[in-house]
Amino acid sequence: MRELTVLYDAQCGLCRRFKDWLAVQAPAPDGQGGVVRTRFVAAGSAQARALYPDLDHAATLREVTVIADDGSVYVGDRAWIVCLWTTFEHRPMAIRLASPAMRPVARGMIQAVAGLRRFTMDRGGGDYADGCDGRCDHQG
Repeated sequence: MRELTVLYDAQCGLCRRFKDWLAVQAPAPDGQGGVVRTRFVAAGSAQARALYPDLDHAATLREVTVIADDGSVYVGDRAWIVCLWTTFEHRPMAIRLASPAMRPVARGMIQAVAGLRRFTMDRGGGDYADGCDGRCDHQG
């Protein structure tokens, strides 16, 4: 796997914040002398529909969807785990979360994020974390 496309809800502040965070992470090796590249496409957009005409685009607006260059499609907790796997720093955690013993933990984390997303979107906000200065991303 050399490239992933992340379909994210561009109208959701939390989704945009995750996209921005993922975009600045150091990429992990792809096992072939390169790194896993990540590109971002707004879910439900004309570009997404042109690139992936067979996807359920309404569903991609409800849950993060990741498409690998080999055609594999990841949705929900699997998509989040694959996104972490693309990063140098967080790949070990992604591998742990992908194990059968940890998958329920990963699902619980994703359900919590989905609940926060619904909470902010239902209140007309949708801007959760838009004003974040990113300081919490850096320790030290």
